[in-house]
Parts: sequence; structure tokens; C-alpha cells
Amino acid sequence: MLSLVVVVLATVATGFIVWANDKRHGKYGIALPAGVSAAVGALAWIAFILAGLGYQPGLTWIPWILPIVLGTAASAAAVVYLGRTRTKQDTEALTKALML
Repeated sequence: MLSLVVVVLATVATGFIVWANDKRHGKYGIALPAGVSAAVGALAWIAFILAGLGYQPGLTWIPWILPIVLGTAASAAAVVYLGRTRTKQDTEALTKALML
């Protein structure tokens, strides 16, 4: 159970790092990348443990490292998608408002 806590804390930290490195981070909240990262990391950890991939010689790294990597990747993907989508929607709304 302690490894789940470590994974969640590490994925939250990487989510904040992803947010800080995105140039469009003003388009969405600071908790979004951290939340996505933590959720994906926790679900990946649970899946790996239930699949029996943890706490065995040679496989111990899977429930520790892989959920952090997957959570970070999901957070980065969400940020890229939402940054582009929100920028497009904001531009369209501003154009519509200026046309009135």
C-alpha cells in the first residue's frame, strides 16, 4: 500500500511539472494535469498489482516506475489536447463577440 502512496505523490508532482512547462497553462486549471496524472498512475498501479506483476523478483519496478511514466504521459496528452481545444474555442468566442 505504501507504494501506491509513493506513486500517487510522484504522479501529482509530475502533473504539476507538466502544467508549469506548458505555455498555454492559463487556459485550464493547475489541478487538471496533476489530477489526470494521479488518476492514471493509481489505476495503472492497481492494474499491475492485480495482474500479479509486482513484488516478484525482476518485476518489482513495474508497479513503481511504469505508473509514473503512464501518468505523466496521460497528463501531457491531456494538456496538449486541452490547450489546443481551449485556445480554438476562446478565439472563436472572441471573434463572435467582436462581430456583434
